[in-house]
Amino acid sequence: MLQSHRCRIFPVLVWLVAASCGCSGIYYKTMEAFGYHKRDILVSSVEKARDSQEEAKEQFQTALEKFTSLINFKGGELEDTYNKLNDEYEESKDRAEAVSGRIEDVEEVADALFQEWEGELDAYSNERLRSLSEEKLQNTRSRYSKLIGAMKHAEAKIEPVLKAFGDQVLFLKHNLNARAIDSLKDELVSVETDVASLIKDMEASVNEANQFIDQITQEDSA
Repeated sequence: MLQSHRCRIFPVLVWLVAASCGCSGIYYKTMEAFGYHKRDILVSSVEKARDSQEEAKEQFQTALEKFTSLINFKGGELEDTYNKLNDEYEESKDRAEAVSGRIEDVEEVADALFQEWEGELDAYSNERLRSLSEEKLQNTRSRYSKLIGAMKHAEAKIEPVLKAFGDQVLFLKHNLNARAIDSLKDELVSVETDVASLIKDMEASVNEANQFIDQITQEDSA
């Protein structure tokens, strides 16, 4: 039992060391020694990126609801309102950073996988097997390009929404009065449009991730 626990912990420790010195090669070699190849790590990274986008989507939906509640503000403690909106803004920033980090992880392992795969084509002595492997590489790379394109497209929609949220929070910080809230109502219309577009693209990216994962998994089990 103890040995099994150590087997699970050791790759994580190696990853932390490798990450601290910027040496991802150590991590990949260690994971391969435990039976986890770059293809497996790519699938895992895509799953984590997908999950982070789902979480970000939910957070932006929640934040929008909080911001649009300003429209129905009928009085109360304005500082409490500001604090709640600022909390939503900060949480949205954290989710956005998580999404970007996960996408970078996907890109890193994908680059390593495709570089290794392409380099190994010359090692074949059987031309038919080499051709089959090259065709599979091209298909996987094509699906990956579609996936990372969707992820990047959705990621690009995040910054304008964050800036809009940030502007409103900053404005309220120095203008805690009912007139200030009224002046923000018109701005919320464009924010709603931006968030709707962001959520739509995130859902499309999540769907691409699910398809990519399913296709890779089916190929590996075939």
